[in-house]
Amino acid sequence: MALTALLSPARPSPLRARVAVFGLFLLAGMAIGTWTARIPAIKSGLHLSDGRLSLGLLGIAAGAITGMQVVGRLVDRYGSDRVMIPMALAQGVVLVIPAYMPGLVTLALALFLFGAVHGTLDVAMNANAVVVERAYGKPIMSSFHAVFSIGGFAGAAAGGLFAHAGVSPGVTFAVVGAVVLTIALLSSRWAMRDDPRRHTPPPTDPPPSGTVAAGHLTEPADGRAPRSLDPVTVRRRRTAGGALFLGVLAFCCLVGEGASADWSSVYLRDDLGSSPGFAAAGYAAFSIMMTAGRFAGDRLAARLGPVMLVRCCGTLAAAGLAISLLIGRPVAGVIGFGLFGAGLSCIIPQVFSAAGHRDPAQAGRALATVASLGYTGFLAGPVLIGGTAELLTLPYALFVPAVLALFVAFAAPAVRSPRTQAAGEASTTAPPPRAHA
Repeated sequence: MALTALLSPARPSPLRARVAVFGLFLLAGMAIGTWTARIPAIKSGLHLSDGRLSLGLLGIAAGAITGMQVVGRLVDRYGSDRVMIPMALAQGVVLVIPAYMPGLVTLALALFLFGAVHGTLDVAMNANAVVVERAYGKPIMSSFHAVFSIGGFAGAAAGGLFAHAGVSPGVTFAVVGAVVLTIALLSSRWAMRDDPRRHTPPPTDPPPSGTVAAGHLTEPADGRAPRSLDPVTVRRRRTAGGALFLGVLAFCCLVGEGASADWSSVYLRDDLGSSPGFAAAGYAAFSIMMTAGRFAGDRLAARLGPVMLVRCCGTLAAAGLAISLLIGRPVAGVIGFGLFGAGLSCIIPQVFSAAGHRDPAQAGRALATVASLGYTGFLAGPVLIGGTAELLTLPYALFVPAVLALFVAFAAPAVRSPRTQAAGEASTTAPPPRAHA
């Protein structure tokens, strides 16, 4: 915590604060991309079978979900900047450790640590992105997620180049880890401080039993008169329920991302008979269009509003993938996955933004809920598609992400901004104006 106070100024300009968050999203993507590119070398060095490697890789998932469960309260108590800067620095260190593990058990433990740091950083940097977005007063969340995608490409490219040159995973991770540490230190200088005390409402005395507060009553278990809830409790319960539903939307979207990553090339190669090289174009189209869509997402959100943007994007994703599956041709498949990526591109940033803005005093816990459910969807997506493919064939199984994207389109009002919701509630509860003689 003291390190953050020493490195980061209290009031950087919004532009500098935005650049700082760009740096964190970039380094997080680089760490994941580099690790992914060197998995084959790790597998070969430890003489692991596919099944044993998959057990080791579960460490990342378990660590990430564990970190996400803890970080929400830390962010809400201490501020997002005091969590994300130490975690960004730790990301550069924990990237190196897996390369030097002597066996499967130690590899799984090292990957658990890597996943825990990455999951904690993910929630904290998204919380800080919400703070910066609030300072800007306009949508900027999509650009942060676009930079994460660029970091993933950069990390994978660096890992591939090192692998082509015959460099060991340890050296690869050490070099990229040093770059990650450098970016983290530079970003810490401009990080926007987030004082959670500014978002915490003043304590209120509980109203006497039998009175009405904010129109909300609870029925005691012993059958006595209903007891009212104070407005702070009501708002927090609404926030928790809203964050849970936003997490469901994130789950639906990331099922599609996971399915595209693992099954797009299999579908194009085995079911449509394309060449191995052309089959790889399916996920390439998905990734490119997702990155491009996120760079355009902020302007689209400002012009259309978050609800209309999510509705249009969900419809585009569902229609693009479903129509390509009905056509059943390799070129249509690549186009379909590209449209699917473009459609999903803007939804997750809007979901994260809505969760963070819903109640600033609980932004960390709301974002942790959304991130946990979303990450679960990313992990469950390939398994869900594989199981469904066993029953119905892969082309039919790939309709599942299309249906989930359509559900997100119908549920788009969940990302409506809190101020718009408050204005709507005020207009329905305010008394009619008094007539004047």
